[in-house]
Amino acid sequence: MSTVPVSRVVHPIEQLSYRILRSRVDLSHLPPLTRAVTERVVHASADLDYVTDLVCDEVALEAGVAAVRGGAPLVTDVAMVAAGITGREAVCPVGEPAAADLARSAGITRSAAAVRIALDRVGPGAVWVVGCAPTALTELITLDARPALVVGLPVGFVGAAESKAALRDSGLPAVSNRGEKGGSAVAAAAVNALLYWEEQA
Repeated sequence: MSTVPVSRVVHPIEQLSYRILRSRVDLSHLPPLTRAVTERVVHASADLDYVTDLVCDEVALEAGVAAVRGGAPLVTDVAMVAAGITGREAVCPVGEPAAADLARSAGITRSAAAVRIALDRVGPGAVWVVGCAPTALTELITLDARPALVVGLPVGFVGAAESKAALRDSGLPAVSNRGEKGGSAVAAAAVNALLYWEEQA
């Protein structure tokens, strides 16, 4: 499996956006991958609160880079997260009839059911990306997934902050944030930062 970074042409608008971002906040003191993730999340959201709200671990991010560049499976909780990750296919069974069937029979959400289905397909060592459903993140924490990295950035007033706190308490290698905000765009941005960090705008 290839370990070559995904390449792309950085659009001038994106370059300008990063210049504006860096004129407003100096993140040069951060370790390189933490800075890349933080900048790309802020860039995707235009929300400077993420500068202090994100929780990154450089060692975990290094493992995540090695995993995604080495061809480890990417699993997302929803199709919107998968659509936002450029240059890589993702496993996302939440829309499949099997997820709905398992959710009904097990009395869990469809997002949690999709996590169980995905784990059966990809096994250990995947990169898991949750940007929408706190129940997907909570379910993942309970399973023996042995992830390379968990990008846990679900959004919402019910369970989002709590699921991210549980992720940090679990000891799994992770990116998260402390508050209720999050979402598909920022979760995808965090993964894209790992895919592209050597050519950051």
